[in-house]
Amino acid sequence: MIRTERLILRPWRDDDIEPMAAINADPLVVRHLPGPMTRAETEAMIARKRAHLAKHSFASFAVEAPGVAPFIGYVGLQRPNLDAHFMPAVEIGWRLASAYWGKGYATEAARASLRFGFEDLNLDQIVSFTVPANKPSWAVMERIGMTRDPRDDFDHPRIPEGHPLRRHILYRMARVDCVVRGRS
Repeated sequence: MIRTERLILRPWRDDDIEPMAAINADPLVVRHLPGPMTRAETEAMIARKRAHLAKHSFASFAVEAPGVAPFIGYVGLQRPNLDAHFMPAVEIGWRLASAYWGKGYATEAARASLRFGFEDLNLDQIVSFTVPANKPSWAVMERIGMTRDPRDDFDHPRIPEGHPLRRHILYRMARVDCVVRGRS
């Protein structure tokens, strides 16, 4: 469990399935993803996150905003199953209910996740990626101190050629950069 000033990042519970399914079905939330997810797909996603936590001692955690909401989405670290030039890697990612956008929650939880990754897990580097049109996500990446080299951008191998979501931009942060920038 990770605590911040306003948030709790914690392991997933069964009662997170319904609100996560609603988030995954929201067209606004999934507009930069291949499409909405069904409840069954959400259950499978959460099962993968639980298995990742059991195997690696870290994962994308469920996020609570005490006094505001018992569940607002997820933020955290994972090892993506992806054939790309920057792999193997640990990725930081987030998906919050749209009602909680614009409040700094993704940035706050992502900063805590970076600290956890660099200080507790002793990771050398953390990456994040999204489609170029997802400016809110790459704005979070920049606010938490990650940097992009356009030469690292890539075509997502699980998105078909010609699909508008195939191209992805890649951001990175090395542990030394996190310490130098005073983010740890």
